[in-house]
Amino acid sequence: MSGFSRTLGDEHAESDFTRTAIAGRTPNADRHFLIVRLGSLGDVIHGIPTAAALRCAYPHARVDWLVDPRYVELLNLVECIDRRVPFDPRDLLRGGTSAWAVVRELRRTQYDAVIDLQGLLKSAVLSRLVHADQTIGFPRSHLREPLARLLYTQTPDPGSASHVINKNLALVATLGVVDRTVRFPIGIPRTPTVTLARERIGTVEYALINPGAAWPNKRWPPDRFGAVAAAIHRDFGLRSLVLWGPGEESLADAVVSASAGGAETAPPTTITDLVGLARGARLMVSGDTGPLHIAGAVGTPIVALFGPTFPERNGPWSPRDVVVSRVSQCSCRYERRCRNAAPCIDDISVSEVCDAVGRRLVAHG
Repeated sequence: MSGFSRTLGDEHAESDFTRTAIAGRTPNADRHFLIVRLGSLGDVIHGIPTAAALRCAYPHARVDWLVDPRYVELLNLVECIDRRVPFDPRDLLRGGTSAWAVVRELRRTQYDAVIDLQGLLKSAVLSRLVHADQTIGFPRSHLREPLARLLYTQTPDPGSASHVINKNLALVATLGVVDRTVRFPIGIPRTPTVTLARERIGTVEYALINPGAAWPNKRWPPDRFGAVAAAIHRDFGLRSLVLWGPGEESLADAVVSASAGGAETAPPTTITDLVGLARGARLMVSGDTGPLHIAGAVGTPIVALFGPTFPERNGPWSPRDVVVSRVSQCSCRYERRCRNAAPCIDDISVSEVCDAVGRRLVAHG
């Protein structure tokens, strides 16, 4: 991955990625594209290759992104985007004026195409309100809210693509984008928190453990994460940093307590910090949540634990990463909370995960 080639906020400076894309191609400075993917964190990450594909095909075009304000920080690191447009759809429901001001500003840009990667009725409405020449979205069979289809002017079929990244890339085929290479042109930051975390762990090489998740159904027990951290330290000499988000510090502390000295709690981290920490890690062990996908985007070796979601759709995309999944036996697929006595992810054993860690570290070399 390349480092920063511009300062954050200098939205029109050329990055190394952009200069590479320009080489040998025809200018298309008159084209304007808008990507709509408001959230969540993992889904925004999965949309980055679509922006990269547009930039490679149209190196001089304008590529903007409409996103939840919470994820502007992530997109500030993405080198192929010209403008990140913060948008909170809840403002529309509250009768506020700021959201409508954003819509009016987007209309003035006169986009050639809006690409709706979200596929919900609200995102389809927003996409259509921009008044672009084309409003591109998924066909009905790929939508959670089929009524969204009525608002699109083009709906290219993703075909047999299973992973959401490849489904997203299929949408820009109608714009003449044929290269579906998965690229993540993300600048890797060096922040004081990254330095502090490395000092806390006391070694140059380290693993990351992420026990939290917004869905309770995706969380593996913290004592088992602790046992895995202990095994990683014993068998590979790697100590682990345990990540945590808002309200999860006690969860991280429980992992550390069960790690037999193999782990330390990470300091509070921002999205920017997570990118830097993930890039420097030898391994990440995590459930299906945002930090896992950050790690995948910057090339960190991954062991991923899946319960109610399909790894084929949402999981790591590197063939060398290892997934331990129980989705085949889950009766609460894509539900936030389990309706049974215990989540199916609890059926994953410590020994399975330790075996997966060994296989992934050997593959990494």
